[in-house]
Amino acid sequence: MSLNLEQKQAVVAEVSAQIAQAQTIVLAEYRSLPVGAMTELRKKARESGVYFRVLKNSLARRAVAETPFKALADQMIGPLAYGISSDPVAAAKVLHEFSKGNERLVIKGGAMPNVVMSADEVAALAKMPGRLELLATLLGTMQAPVATFVRTLNEVPSKFVRALAAVRDQKEKQAA
Repeated sequence: MSLNLEQKQAVVAEVSAQIAQAQTIVLAEYRSLPVGAMTELRKKARESGVYFRVLKNSLARRAVAETPFKALADQMIGPLAYGISSDPVAAAKVLHEFSKGNERLVIKGGAMPNVVMSADEVAALAKMPGRLELLATLLGTMQAPVATFVRTLNEVPSKFVRALAAVRDQKEKQAA
């Protein structure tokens, strides 16, 4: 079914809004991918906060025009699905993990603002820890000195209590 001009403009506006917030766009060819597999991929993308859509390349080119992703237009050839995310790693991670189990989904490339990536670079990006993992690591690193300081402060009264208990036990033995 062909879209009329208003529908095309609405699609371009929707995708442009997603691209305005995006840190990563990943292109994947989905030729001969079964509908069930595509539905599963859409579900995984939604769970990870990735905007996943199959678009006509001409509409996608219009959406990326005048954005930091405009160099990606050269790679928009063939039947492509677009993964767009505000987390720099999420789209690459979702599509790369899915392509491991399904050889019919082939990652063609991707982009970060002003940087075009090959399929190998997208795979390398997918292996990096995600935003939440990095924040958890940072928080753990920041908490470590404080936790050690609190344990050290707690050790002083603990030693005092243990010493008092030892003196009490010794006096009880002498009294018995």
